[in-house]
Amino acid sequence: MKRRRVVSLLPSATEMVAALGAIDALVGRSHECDFPPEVEALPACTRALIDASAPSAGIQAEMEKLLESGSSLYGIEAELVKELAPTHIVTQVQCEVCAVSLADVEAALVGWAGPRPQVVTLGAVTLQGVLEDLRRLADALEIRQKGDRLAGDLSRRWRDVAERASRAAVRPSVAAIEWLAPLMAAGNWMPEMVEMAGGRNLFGQPGSHSDWLAWDDLRRADPDVVVLLPCGFPLERVEREAGVLAVLPGWNELSAVAHDRVYLTEANQLFNRPGPRLAESLEALAQMLHPGLFGRTLEGIAWRRLAANASAPEVPPQRAHYLA
Repeated sequence: MKRRRVVSLLPSATEMVAALGAIDALVGRSHECDFPPEVEALPACTRALIDASAPSAGIQAEMEKLLESGSSLYGIEAELVKELAPTHIVTQVQCEVCAVSLADVEAALVGWAGPRPQVVTLGAVTLQGVLEDLRRLADALEIRQKGDRLAGDLSRRWRDVAERASRAAVRPSVAAIEWLAPLMAAGNWMPEMVEMAGGRNLFGQPGSHSDWLAWDDLRRADPDVVVLLPCGFPLERVEREAGVLAVLPGWNELSAVAHDRVYLTEANQLFNRPGPRLAESLEALAQMLHPGLFGRTLEGIAWRRLAANASAPEVPPQRAHYLA
């Protein structure tokens, strides 16, 4: 078999390649690919064209400006990609604001000299779609059996959580929030995960892109639980920026706030990436909704309660297992 040389332009795809046992095939990554940690030694083949360190509202304004002008949010280091001589380039068609798009890749391949790499496109918007993407990628890399095995293991872990959550006496209503300013309700795979974890999803449709959420609608729904998972934000940053919600009129009157059931998540590493670690994401969500059934083993690693004026607790050493 000819040696595979994979450039992955998507963090979840990089994790899939590694989970399939093909990490040695990776020769390039996106600027956001950081798991497993050894992939950070690979050359970064993309760059962001917005300031990702800006507050939520600032990021949103900059994205809208670029999109209105017809510009991409990301750039590809086309010459570097050519130097790496990949046999495969993995990209996505799921969300143009999340990562480099297929159109960006096709533009970078114009005038390509020599054997043209196989472009593998992933586009999961549901949990079933994640399994299909795993198998699609495994097929492209000619390791179909490993893909089937990994997809089967992931599916079993999801089913195990759903079966245990079904024993809960109460299913709390849940608002899963994917952006803070302005508010956005989580769509795609998150509504499925809320239901599987033993909750009643209030906003966002399974398999549909995340959509804007009016504060008045959230206030009227008065969820039992609010889960914050802003796209691309690690746990510590979610905690830093969650204060933007406290100034909303009536925030402190929400049932979730009054009963200390607003949760921050490790959104970037876990909940936002449609890859193998959605198993940990579902387990973490089940712990937030039903700690009596699932315990709190991922607290401080994958999730944390929003506590007013509380300093961030020390991150336990187990964090390295999921995030190092």
